[in-house]
Amino acid sequence: MHESLQDKIEALSRELASLKRERDWLRLEARTWAEKRDSMQEQIKKLLSNVEELKEKRDALNENVQELKRLREKAGAKRREKITEISRVKEELASLWEKKPLRDGHVLQKEIESLEWTVQTTSLTLKKEKMLIDQVRALEARLSIHKQIQRLRESLTELQAQEKKLKVEAQVFHEKLLELAQKSRRLHEEMIQNLETIRAVRSEADDAHQKYVEAKRKAQETNQECLEIWRRVKALKKELRQAEEEKQSARQLQLRGDLEKEALRKLKRGEKLAWEEFQILAEEGKV
Repeated sequence: MHESLQDKIEALSRELASLKRERDWLRLEARTWAEKRDSMQEQIKKLLSNVEELKEKRDALNENVQELKRLREKAGAKRREKITEISRVKEELASLWEKKPLRDGHVLQKEIESLEWTVQTTSLTLKKEKMLIDQVRALEARLSIHKQIQRLRESLTELQAQEKKLKVEAQVFHEKLLELAQKSRRLHEEMIQNLETIRAVRSEADDAHQKYVEAKRKAQETNQECLEIWRRVKALKKELRQAEEEKQSARQLQLRGDLEKEALRKLKRGEKLAWEEFQILAEEGKV
């Protein structure tokens, strides 16, 4: 029985040592997966922060793009107004051009001044004065056409300059708009790439977490097995100690019985007893 218990203890101890190694390896594996998961989660945090930063920059650019669109449309609307005015002025010029006197405006002005001087400095009959005044009025009407044409030409030049300026402004706004839109598109693409990376890393992190949970569960189960075997070993060791104590007690009883028999034989023969023999018989009340 003693050898059987000892064999069981040794076998269980070997099994316990093997399970402890397996448990420790599983704990190490769980810790490794947990570290990998935590590292990936930290990477995800950085990527999310970068995505947020990219989004803010993209949104700011988009706001600028919208503002440039508004300015471009405003410049375009004003330009269209100028083009309409230019068309109107050209039509007026064309209409007046048909009425344009053959004589130059300077010639007409000199004629008017000469007639007015004659009226003012010469004694004329009423009929003659009226005739000269009518001539002045007729010449002034012709000169007015020259002046209207000149004003319209100046107005046309100014309108054409304004239209050209507005065209350039609209083009500048458009080119700046395209530049910012391109930058916004690049930021958006970078943001999408980061989001795709986040999805991939998050999937790996989830996988690492599942493996961590599985390794931890197995480590706990193995540790539970270790505890159960340890309790069995402890119980067997206790049983072994009890068996040894019982065996030792039996030996002591056997030895005491042998000493008692020897002492009684000596006592019958009148031989001298050893102290232990005398003490045993005294305890039994036989001396």
